[in-house]
Amino acid sequence: MAYLDTTFDVYKEAALVPDLGLCCTTTPVWQLPGLDIPSKMLQMNYGCGSTVHPRDLVNNPKILYVGVGGGMELLQFAYFSRQKGGVIGVDVVPEMLKACRDNFVEAEEKNPWFNSDFVELHKGDALSLPVEDNSIDVAAQNCLFNIFKMDELKKALSEMYRVLKPHGRLVMSDPTCEQDMPQQLREDERLRALCLSGSIPLKKYVKMLTDIGFGTIEIRAKRPYRILDPGHYDTDGLIYIESVEVCAIKDPMPADGPCVFTGKTALYYGNEDMFDDKNGHVMLYNQPIAVCDKTAGTLAGLGRDDVSISESTFFYDGGGCC
Repeated sequence: MAYLDTTFDVYKEAALVPDLGLCCTTTPVWQLPGLDIPSKMLQMNYGCGSTVHPRDLVNNPKILYVGVGGGMELLQFAYFSRQKGGVIGVDVVPEMLKACRDNFVEAEEKNPWFNSDFVELHKGDALSLPVEDNSIDVAAQNCLFNIFKMDELKKALSEMYRVLKPHGRLVMSDPTCEQDMPQQLREDERLRALCLSGSIPLKKYVKMLTDIGFGTIEIRAKRPYRILDPGHYDTDGLIYIESVEVCAIKDPMPADGPCVFTGKTALYYGNEDMFDDKNGHVMLYNQPIAVCDKTAGTLAGLGRDDVSISESTFFYDGGGCC
């Protein structure tokens, strides 16, 4: 697969010489007490958004990160899992693993609480993770899976599902695109390596996750990311790419289908103190409740004129109907 060879070369170069323009995240670096991130880690922050939230990292979790970059996210994860081997980093590029180890030396100097033993680094492939079944609480990747073509993407997602414990979380940031990507761009090896031309629609991405077996999906953020324009790319029109942050939870699949949260909210404003839909959802008067798309559809189908359902905001911050 030539595009994977191109990807390897791109990130080998980015490991040897930090490439500040390779990716551009639109979310701030974590600011946490006692966390001091080395400047080289910041320069090698090759992602398109945030992955995990601190609320994902409770009770000393076992954390897996695929595609280590300069080690910034591994350091952030270790902040919450201060135990030997509490964090596992996997990367197929030896130069990136070496750069990460080198950066950890400076991280130890800047952060008295940090020990490099908190992080295990392994050379490995996202399509065949060197990790045991059902052993990980939180798995993450940032702008990596977008390089894969569909069969490889399914395999990478299935591997993440395999290594997660029951109720474990796969948290990701990836570019998505709602337009049809021109075939000549999809076949451009460098654009795919840069996580651009492999972008697929969000609904398709979510369906791949639920088809694998993830019973709960949270869309935590969606932001503008890139524009591929005719002046710089082989396209007749503008192609808009967005960065999306998704959490897929290894919950049992509900009998009536997965719970997918896209940032919808329900409000009851009737004449009673509360409304019970007799299907497990109790709504207090004029109190907003986050609802998954499935519940939003059920409530809308009741035909009531005292229940309002918002459109998807593609921002979900926990809580709600399920």
